[in-house]
Amino acid sequence: MTMATLSIIVLAALLAATLIPGFDLGLGALAAAFLLGLAAGVPTNDVTGFFPADFFVLIVGITALFAVAQLNGTLDWLLDVLLRAAGGRLVLIALAPFAIGAVLTAAGTLPAAATAIVSPIALGFAARYRISPMLAAVLGVTGIISGLLSPLAVYGVTARSLSDKLGIDLPGSAPVTFLAGGLLAGLVVCAGCLVVGRFTGGIPRGRASVPATAAPLAPGTTDPAGPAPVSGTAEPAARSDSTGLEPASGTTTADAASGDTASSATSGTATVTVAPTAAATRDPGSGTRAFTLLCMAAVVVLSVGFDMNVGYLGLTAALVLQLAFRLPLGAIVSRIPWNVVLLIGGLLTYVGLMQHLGAFKQISELLGVAGSPLLSLLVLCYVAGITSFAASSIAVFATVMPLLPPLVAAGVSPVGGVLAVALASVLVDLNPLGITGGLILGAAEPSARARLFRQLLVYGLISIVVAPVLTWAAFGWW
Repeated sequence: MTMATLSIIVLAALLAATLIPGFDLGLGALAAAFLLGLAAGVPTNDVTGFFPADFFVLIVGITALFAVAQLNGTLDWLLDVLLRAAGGRLVLIALAPFAIGAVLTAAGTLPAAATAIVSPIALGFAARYRISPMLAAVLGVTGIISGLLSPLAVYGVTARSLSDKLGIDLPGSAPVTFLAGGLLAGLVVCAGCLVVGRFTGGIPRGRASVPATAAPLAPGTTDPAGPAPVSGTAEPAARSDSTGLEPASGTTTADAASGDTASSATSGTATVTVAPTAAATRDPGSGTRAFTLLCMAAVVVLSVGFDMNVGYLGLTAALVLQLAFRLPLGAIVSRIPWNVVLLIGGLLTYVGLMQHLGAFKQISELLGVAGSPLLSLLVLCYVAGITSFAASSIAVFATVMPLLPPLVAAGVSPVGGVLAVALASVLVDLNPLGITGGLILGAAEPSARARLFRQLLVYGLISIVVAPVLTWAAFGWW
């Protein structure tokens, strides 16, 4: 057995070990790289050289900037603007988690963090407005996926950086094309959800008015008024409305100081109360918001328009904002997802050793369909989709990407290939076996969890079959 073959077997074992509670893939990958390097006679310094220092800077810089925007209240303000814009229109209320998720990830929020914010909003709206919990979950997660390939998002940054490292020649318009592809995929799924929801009653018809002032509900308490009655085809819920919404970022707010009252409800609607956001009690002020948004816009413009390193830009902007507003440094550092840094750093170190040993050349020869690079890309999309069902999508994406250069050399579009593999990796995320599904189930009402678990499982299994071929057909030729 060659060292290349052994490295492939060890990688499969590492991915399988993620099913073991408490196993850390990042730590396991670093240990495996060290031991395999010893067995293959690769010096330890060379193994350490495979550690992706550029990814460290990228992830830390992006998440530090997002942490500052969260700490100074700008993020809460942005979420509040989106939610208040929905008014009482139930369709827009159902779409609010989609828009929030897209904005969060497009601004650089990690998918798990965005899901943690969006899940209680989506499932809270579902309980209060009698929207189908499954539809609410799909809309929220699809919004998160829509923004994942933006120039600031971890997936977008990873796609471009890996492409450069692997010698995939991307055009200058690639960042915009990646974002457009993600948005297009998200909007198609969103449109399908709206059609299904309107015909099945999963999204009731009509409007619901929101009063100007409302007392927040304590976490886990029940709204004595019960679910807001709205006009539509949804059947009345047989349970009381335990929204689970906390006074935190992402929930709808009303300006108590304004004295405005809600407009009269139209026929078939009712007044409902919604918990205020943190922004309602901690307004960052127009100057703080403007300066923070200016810094974020500068990061986008300089990274996309002038090809500057987005990680260092994010770090610099975070430092400037931290000093300007005297934010506690410890609070910013604690919000950097060090577990994700360890995961990506460890996995890419191992992947670098695999490349050094010639493992990916061997895999690409096994997966290749003679005379048809596009069919080989389809096989690669299925590998990404199936593996991502139970493993970290970003880890799978980083692992599968080194298999793409031979296909690009054989004629596959570089932008289309990256898009197809990236979306095939993330569109299967909504299942109950991963972090995303766990956050969704945790935010749902206890009485709805059993049914929602079954629905998420069916949705995830169908996605494994459908998502890879759809992403391949839609984007493989871009």
